[in-house]
Amino acid sequence: MRHSIIRYSLLLAVIAFVLPSAVFAQKDKSKRASPPATATGKIGEATVTIDYSSPSVKGRKIWGDLVPYDKVWRAGANEATIITTDKNIKILGKLLPPGKYSLYAIPGEKEWTIILNFETGQWGVKMDGSTTEDPTKDVFRVTVKPEKSKSFTENLTYSVDSKGFALVWENVEVFVRVK
Repeated sequence: MRHSIIRYSLLLAVIAFVLPSAVFAQKDKSKRASPPATATGKIGEATVTIDYSSPSVKGRKIWGDLVPYDKVWRAGANEATIITTDKNIKILGKLLPPGKYSLYAIPGEKEWTIILNFETGQWGVKMDGSTTEDPTKDVFRVTVKPEKSKSFTENLTYSVDSKGFALVWENVEVFVRVK
């Protein structure tokens, strides 16, 4: 009986020390394996910002393996990637009004589908491994061609410049033209 009480007390003490640090780690996103990152730039008069979590290659095969081809991907890690614009922009000729949108992609070997979705704030994947993208909430989809990047990029990186935005990771670069 005395040993049970001691074990129970030790278990409670361990929980009391471990639980708060686990909760704090979830709140401090910079401590995640795929930390948060932001890319911001001007496209015409619009300020465009992409908020995402930046996973690392870590010796893994990314395209067609960690990120499968022909399946919807959250375009980053953790929460779904978010793109925000403060003015109207046109992505490959399609109008995107000012606002905040989830950015998804369907990577392929020869072409990618970029998806802009009205729903934001969701975790990027469900328990079954599929994404949280709900096609009924898509604003639109556009198709772009991936290219081999100039150099190897360990961490997923987005950039925004006057011509559009780009996703670069491992040996792939995907540029999306915006006006």
